[in-house]
Amino acid sequence: MIRSRSAAGLGLAAAFLLPAAPALADEGMWTFDNFPLAKVNAAYGLKLDQKWLDRVQAASVRLTTGCSASVVSKSGLVFTNHHCVVECVQDLSSGDKDFVQDGFMTASREDEKTCPGMQAEILASITDVTKQVASAAAGKSGQDFVRARDAAITAAEQAGCGDDPGVRCQVISLYRGGQYKLYKYRKYSDVRLVFAPEFATAFFGGDPDNFNFPRYNLDIGFVRLYENGKPAVTPQHLTWVGRAPQAGEATFVSGNPGSTNRLMTVSQLETLRDLTIPVGQLQRSEIRGRLIRFSEEGPEQKRVATDPLFGIENSFKVFFGQQFALNDKAFMDAKRAEEATLRAKVAADPKLAADIGDPWTDIEKAQAAYANNYLRYRQIEGGATYSHLYDYAETLVRAAQERTKPSAERLPEYADTRLSLQEKQLLDAKPVDPALEETYLGFWLSKTREYLTTDDPAVKALLGKESPEGLAKRVVAGSRLGDPAVRKALWDGGLAAIEASDDPMIQLFLRNDPAARAVRKAWETEVQGPTDAAAERVARAKFAAYGDAVYPDATFSLRLSYGKVDGWTYRGTTVPPTTDFAGLYERATGAEPYQLAPRWIAARDKVNPSTVYNFVTTNDIIGGNSGSPVVNARGEVLGAAFDGNIHSLGGAFGYDGTINRTVVVATSAATEALDKVYGRAALVKELTGK
Repeated sequence: MIRSRSAAGLGLAAAFLLPAAPALADEGMWTFDNFPLAKVNAAYGLKLDQKWLDRVQAASVRLTTGCSASVVSKSGLVFTNHHCVVECVQDLSSGDKDFVQDGFMTASREDEKTCPGMQAEILASITDVTKQVASAAAGKSGQDFVRARDAAITAAEQAGCGDDPGVRCQVISLYRGGQYKLYKYRKYSDVRLVFAPEFATAFFGGDPDNFNFPRYNLDIGFVRLYENGKPAVTPQHLTWVGRAPQAGEATFVSGNPGSTNRLMTVSQLETLRDLTIPVGQLQRSEIRGRLIRFSEEGPEQKRVATDPLFGIENSFKVFFGQQFALNDKAFMDAKRAEEATLRAKVAADPKLAADIGDPWTDIEKAQAAYANNYLRYRQIEGGATYSHLYDYAETLVRAAQERTKPSAERLPEYADTRLSLQEKQLLDAKPVDPALEETYLGFWLSKTREYLTTDDPAVKALLGKESPEGLAKRVVAGSRLGDPAVRKALWDGGLAAIEASDDPMIQLFLRNDPAARAVRKAWETEVQGPTDAAAERVARAKFAAYGDAVYPDATFSLRLSYGKVDGWTYRGTTVPPTTDFAGLYERATGAEPYQLAPRWIAARDKVNPSTVYNFVTTNDIIGGNSGSPVVNARGEVLGAAFDGNIHSLGGAFGYDGTINRTVVVATSAATEALDKVYGRAALVKELTGK
């Protein structure tokens, strides 16, 4: 699924040289208030205007599952990827009804089911608040810098949205602190599942085909936005087309790319390469093994582990590719040359040099503190548990503690403007599997003891005389936090209820909280504060050198990329830009992960074998773009982005338009399948108007 790029043997030095300079053709994840319209129109012979941008923005959706989507009907119907809704599908499943395996179908709107914890957001406006945020933190350092900046962000969010329950305001940091923009969203807290195909259909080819092409995935899902118990009225929607995309056709991806590191300094990239990614990969590898073992214990264990295992394997492949990129000497040499060029531009301007100083050295110095604090921060405060019950305990305890303070003085995730989403995700009913929780919690506790040692005070506070596995078994068995009514009582009861609670998961978090807050303070003082303050100065240097021709790193905020439908050639092999239904049936072997769902076997003689299934474009995307609409110059949705090719796995650090490709599931495939395979006549009529 969409994430980033393996750099082994791909000639990355040329591809990634000077990404901080003005973007090359088809490169960039541009904000809607700084999209290079004139450049794109000239390159593709188009006449796009602000009205077109406004329409696409109004139909683009951000999902709190970490994905993107688009509104495709006047009645709140939203098109996204299956892997963006599969957690909802699994939450709605049970041992008797496995919607992940069998698919989720609705015959009428009364059959549409609420997705627990899911919220949809549509961007309404963007306001520059850089001056007020920057001035609040000016002259401060360390944790004082972080807290002053965060307080100013909280104030801007509160001023932007007030107490309106129908909107959400979020200040987005762009250019690593060079700009701060207030994004105001129309939010939909009632999101209901409409359609999802079988897992075998959505992820046909499994991990072997992941980040590869040709592909044959019906990675689609439909949800509906509701307001006041009724489908939302959404007149500003994209136009659904059932035709195939055309080679060379201009395409635009409107979505919310999650995170890129293209503007990081060399010293930061070296830390990722040498510390952050290796530690994460070791843990992902081990938890993957534990989940595989767990899934082999029986059919029910396999059912509940399907989605978590899919997520872990996808993440492992992402960071595997990133590690290759950072291990490529030519690539790192190119990044050093890029940095040297910018530093030379600063040095050549005495006034700019006096203003900027040497932020690169400041960031390099902070890497030592990063290394000293990273393992403790990751294990104690950084959220490495995977446990839903422990996460519930953390939210309940921290929210109760922080809500006794003025909003601007709290940890930022508990500011008034953010409590609504916290409350929804905490209180929505979701199934919790105790055996899986024991696996997660025991793993986290054992890794914490392993990394920090048995004699560490934080480890002693967590474990006492118990083993990681024994403690995990005891607290999971005794906790009542799986019951949303219990969570609601604790949330409503505030600090008094938390202090009176004897729930063992609450008690476990309370034992860990002092150490967690201490390491967070150290992290903000020694790492985050100095790094963020220096990064703001690096951003000012880039603005001075390149102006607004530079796009910001991805921050899970709405962006627009441009490109075209196009295959690629690599080492003498040319890859066509499309696949079709005939190729799906040829690829099927009858064994996982190339096993067709029964509906597809039965429908073989019904579907048109020449229907375009998946296609590739030159658009620049990254994780978080999953589900993004791929639209043409007429505002017609041609498909949904769901992956990148193998050459895109270093997209966190740069873009190469000759081989970097976005992989898309075509609306032509979705229309044909909904009609001929699934018999969803009402859904097809809503999409096409026919």
